[in-house]
Amino acid sequence: MFLNFRNVYLDNVSTVCGPYEAKGPLKANFDKKYKDLYCLEKSFEKAEVRLLEDSIKILLKKTKLTKDDIELVIAGDLLNQITSSCYGTLNLKSPFLGIYTACASSIEGILIAATFIDSAKANNAIVACSSHNMTSEKQFRNPTEYGSPKPMTATFTATGGASALLSNKPSKVRVVNGLIGTIIDYNQKDAFNMGAVMAPAAADTLYKYLKATNTTVDDYDLILTGDLGKYGKEILKDLMLANYNIKLKDNYNDCGTMLYDLENQKEVLAGGSGPVCSALVNYSTIFKDLLKKKYQKVLLIATGALFSPMTVYQKENILSIANLVCLEAI
Repeated sequence: MFLNFRNVYLDNVSTVCGPYEAKGPLKANFDKKYKDLYCLEKSFEKAEVRLLEDSIKILLKKTKLTKDDIELVIAGDLLNQITSSCYGTLNLKSPFLGIYTACASSIEGILIAATFIDSAKANNAIVACSSHNMTSEKQFRNPTEYGSPKPMTATFTATGGASALLSNKPSKVRVVNGLIGTIIDYNQKDAFNMGAVMAPAAADTLYKYLKATNTTVDDYDLILTGDLGKYGKEILKDLMLANYNIKLKDNYNDCGTMLYDLENQKEVLAGGSGPVCSALVNYSTIFKDLLKKKYQKVLLIATGALFSPMTVYQKENILSIANLVCLEAI
């Protein structure tokens, strides 16, 4: 579904990261960094809640707003019934929408918030997300104590919290339009190859968006997918060319390959993943580049794998989705 927005702006953003992200190439751009995965808490789950809470507090400080000024909060994560989002936004006492499209949740949140604001149902909204390497590994794969080796196609769940304020108050970055993705089944079953799972959804969404807007990839300064990793990134290029005769060029990149130093941080394998992966890159770096007008128009495509541990154990196909939003420098 294509959505067009007339009066929606990205006012400000905030990012908080864990120790692995703090060693990556974007480390200077994050608002707050933690030295270990516990983030001053007694459990990894509480650490993820803290990461989300911190990002919201920083965002409110940046925008000089109080929690009473916020009309709507939209948040999502990977932890069971989005518990990190629920606990992390509890103290705001604001109307809350919990969302889940896995790693595509950050852009889903922007699309929902923009729809509320554009239709004059709300003047502003916070969109937030989080993920944590240890909580995700514990839930979706083998217990971390097991020490199971992983193939090179596996991605590394990012640790962090990220928040953005959208409003109808004009600012330097406008939310132009977007596209709600369709669930795709590409007959993939490998939970250690998320790039192959999600690339078909990214291709489907990007093609539909270009068709709906009658544009080409050359009309955008930057096209970013969420967390396909270095292998999924190449699969997307192949799919776009083979299925739609569209060649992705140097203006395309993937957040999962940007968040870490893939040459020196070998533990991240194929690159970053998780709901906060693309948000950490988009909010810490791309937003600032738009403010500086390094880019005029950017497409952000968050990709998500829709599965649970149970569906993997039962050998069901892993479904995927990709949501897209277009941002423009004013």
